[in-house]
Amino acid sequence: MSTNQPLNQSFMVRRAAVLGAGVMGAQIAAHLVNANVEALLFELPAKEGDPNGNVQKAIENLKKLEPSPLAVTRKAAMIQAANYEQHLDRLKDCDLVIEAISERMDWKADLYRKVAPHLGENSIFASNTSGLSINQLAAAFPENLRHRFCGVHFFNPPRYMHLVELIACRETNPAILDDLEKFLVTTLGKGVIRAKDTPNFIANRVGVFSLLATIHHAQQFELGFDVVDALTGPLIGRPKSATLRTADVVGLDTFAHVVKTMADTLPEDPWHKYYAIPAWLKALIEQGALGQKSKRGVYQKVGRDIQVLDVASGAYRVAAGAADPSVVEILKNKDVAARFAALHASPHPHAQFLWAIFRDTFQYCAVHLAAIADNARDLDLAIRWGFGWNQGPFEIWQGAGWATVAQWIADDIKAGKTMTGTALPAWVAESGRAGVHSPQGSYAPASNTTMARSTLPVYRRQLFPDRLLGEQAQYGTTIFETGGVRCWHTGDDIAIVSFKSKMHAIGDDVLDGVLQAIEEAERNYAALVVWQTEPPFSVGANLKKTTASGDGPRAPPTAASRLFRQFKKAAESAILKAARSLNVADQLMAGKLAEVERLVEQFQFTTGQLKYSMVPTVAAVDGLALGGGCEFVMHCDRAVVTLESYIGLVEVGVGLLPAGGGCKEFALRAAADAKGGDAFPFLRRYFEAVAMAQVGRSAEHAREIGYLRATDRIVMNRFELLSIAKVEARAMAEAGYRPPLKARDIPVLGRSAAATIKAFIANMLEGKFISEHDFLIAGKIADVMCGGDVEAGSLVDEQWLLDLERHHFMELLATEKTQARIEQMLKTGKPLRN
Repeated sequence: MSTNQPLNQSFMVRRAAVLGAGVMGAQIAAHLVNANVEALLFELPAKEGDPNGNVQKAIENLKKLEPSPLAVTRKAAMIQAANYEQHLDRLKDCDLVIEAISERMDWKADLYRKVAPHLGENSIFASNTSGLSINQLAAAFPENLRHRFCGVHFFNPPRYMHLVELIACRETNPAILDDLEKFLVTTLGKGVIRAKDTPNFIANRVGVFSLLATIHHAQQFELGFDVVDALTGPLIGRPKSATLRTADVVGLDTFAHVVKTMADTLPEDPWHKYYAIPAWLKALIEQGALGQKSKRGVYQKVGRDIQVLDVASGAYRVAAGAADPSVVEILKNKDVAARFAALHASPHPHAQFLWAIFRDTFQYCAVHLAAIADNARDLDLAIRWGFGWNQGPFEIWQGAGWATVAQWIADDIKAGKTMTGTALPAWVAESGRAGVHSPQGSYAPASNTTMARSTLPVYRRQLFPDRLLGEQAQYGTTIFETGGVRCWHTGDDIAIVSFKSKMHAIGDDVLDGVLQAIEEAERNYAALVVWQTEPPFSVGANLKKTTASGDGPRAPPTAASRLFRQFKKAAESAILKAARSLNVADQLMAGKLAEVERLVEQFQFTTGQLKYSMVPTVAAVDGLALGGGCEFVMHCDRAVVTLESYIGLVEVGVGLLPAGGGCKEFALRAAADAKGGDAFPFLRRYFEAVAMAQVGRSAEHAREIGYLRATDRIVMNRFELLSIAKVEARAMAEAGYRPPLKARDIPVLGRSAAATIKAFIANMLEGKFISEHDFLIAGKIADVMCGGDVEAGSLVDEQWLLDLERHHFMELLATEKTQARIEQMLKTGKPLRN
């Protein structure tokens, strides 16, 4: 929500403090240092030894958690340990103080009294609470400081969950909320929702109710928890953890606490009787079975078996429940209205269960919208960002047919089928209403009008924010479009190319399109940005192209692609001549391999064009950038990458080696890193990254491995990615960009270094850590990166290394074991160890 207050452009968080080194506090501190914000982490002094012992233990524990709260492990050392007895004076230098101790009003009040005298003159003090009243908390804060007090609710785990709820108290200065929102959005990469001061705010209020409704209807329809999770996960657009697994991940004690907060603070709520902790849940908590953190909850793992609690018997059984095939078929229907009509009409218990949980959640959201949120957009985004739903409740309802579903709900209320008899509010049935979201904004009940998105300056950087149903995505003006890519612009001189393939896999159609985009950018634009409208960036080369020839229409040849075809014609001729001496079966295989080799050459040519284009090229990366996708990133002049990008050369997983220039680039980087000295330590590190198929656990980790360069940018908010990539591209263009000169005298380490690496991997083979085929693949990677069968110190050019890549790639592809690995990956999505 926008305010009329101007944003304080001078507001900066140079240093932040987190009070409380528990699970949330320590992880909030971790995410602050992920964003390069200096962070102090406070806790009670240890009773024995180092007074900071409690904090140090919490910091060490961060290194053990999975998924890791730290972008890279070394970031843990950047969290400064502090305790309340010795270091309160350090708070005066903190621009932001986040309190994150246990959810006890009295404990928080005591802490406020202790720290308030030590706060800086302009510091913002925010309580991280999942549902306590911000106004009641503010009452315990000194009155003269309340204008700088607010609530900030991070979702767990703070690094990965996009949602942060921001809540004002009555005295909060609106300008500090704007300042804090800017920090949360850009520096920490979050999606901020302004929530009202109501119990559990927006996301937990709706999300926990949905969970309670699911548990209620599971009992009503006599469904096992494993069946419930089979029905309420990806089949209906929710995370794999579905319902009960999500409760285990959150912590059953935490879930029970949130439910109790609703029971204690919402006595007049029409659904109040359902705000109760079931007997089976109480029993689990009393037993210490708190979910994932205690390795037992609704689920437990025994050996290789996943077991689920059977409520009727109180014992565990093997989890084998599945959704009924007829209901699965209903849910596959892409027509949302038809899907809901079929669910509503089906007599099958699984279908009726799903209709019931959707219906009661829709009713709950409509009845409570005015009390808990400013508009329907905030509620839907809160559920999407906080609970991982593909669409929020109102989006789902609108997509299913607003008026029709509203009538079904009203009919069920009248028939006594809903959890409460409370009628839908009048605005739901207003004449002509087709939903709550439109291109102009979302429904706001307080004013009974449509409310547009925030106009805070920070959102100008989000060229294409996370859109809702009803909001049209207008991705600029098309320059050209082929079967593989769309090239477009946003009204300026930066060309953007986006892939159209599934998971943005790279086949010949994408390669042709990228070559055409480079040619177009060189002719008419200042720079080229490679950016996808949705993650991932790219899962790499299309594996199907290695097992069968392509089909479908091809893009018209460009000048660059015609040049490429001339370049490879002689090589093709040589392959076909050799094939004539083989039998018929071998000729067929040779033809297939020749097609693949043409694709590999085209890939190498395309990455080379990205590197040596006459205009700067920028890879704007979010999510996975694997294999060929990683090689695209490595060859662009600059990469702008979100923190949650996972980059790596993973070809060994299918029995191959990187052949789109990845090995070549690492050989070049090792030579550059050595600066005339011994390149072997650098090359060995890069070799291990390729041979072990290392994937960066964050963009920071990818930089440590070497996939990203020191000059590449890491950004925190994926919705700012394109804007920043364009800024980088324009800066290079305006600085008089010229492509790098092609390296023609690359010193390589030769056969002796390759032999040293092979001796090391031979030990791994002897110890049965790798298979013989793994040994073969790793040996070929070593040969390529060391420059082949040449003397140490020999000078080669880039084409020499590319030819080695392609030669060894094709040799591996011709082996039965590599073909088996590819086949396994295509069939199952899982690697084969052979």
